Amino acid sequence: MSDTVTRLAEIRAAIGRAERDFGREAGSAALVAVSKTKPAEQIIEVLEAGQRVFGENYVQEAKAKWPALKERFPDAELHMIGPLQSNKAREAVELFDVIQSLDRESLAKEIAREIARVGKTPRLFVQVNTGEEAQKGGVLPADTDAFIARCREVHGLAIEGLMCIPPADEPPSPHFGLLAKIAARNGLKGLSMGMSADYEAAIQLGATYVRVGSAIFGARG
Repeated sequence: MSDTVTRLAEIRAAIGRAERDFGREAGSAALVAVSKTKPAEQIIEVLEAGQRVFGENYVQEAKAKWPALKERFPDAELHMIGPLQSNKAREAVELFDVIQSLDRESLAKEIAREIARVGKTPRLFVQVNTGEEAQKGGVLPADTDAFIARCREVHGLAIEGLMCIPPADEPPSPHFGLLAKIAARNGLKGLSMGMSADYEAAIQLGATYVRVGSAIFGARG
């Protein structure tokens, strides 16, 4: 068994323990294996070990790796978790099963247009900038309710959930709690929150997806 597959098994076991410890149903927090910057050969190891949900940050990188991987593993589910430029909306809709980084009106408009053109409907999460950090994407918490309403009512988009990346220098739990509150008042079940360092806290606060990269694949290459 490779180091990557061993780490995958350890993360899966830890997620299972966290679900039990916090009274969550088994399997209610799905693992997104973040494979950005990782070669196809290493991803194949993880696919062969049974992992089926993956996250990528860049359309071009995903486009270079994933069509061939999906041919071989057609039940793999690919999530866009990085910033998405509006001019990449067409490729993103065609390639990804889930887009987690919807964060502005122009992007909502382009995604709606491409869904109508392609006839494929990726599941959508709104990214919330819970820390209100200038360098990060995401809708500000105070603007999120109105943005979700516009996505639904103006652009006809079905929003499944919310995603956040807390500030690196702050405790994550208040950010996870805030995201859960915004989701609840908008009738959203999906919560993508928690990464390699804090996914257990995210599971405690209701995460339905945790995004883990380095703890599975090793340091970024």
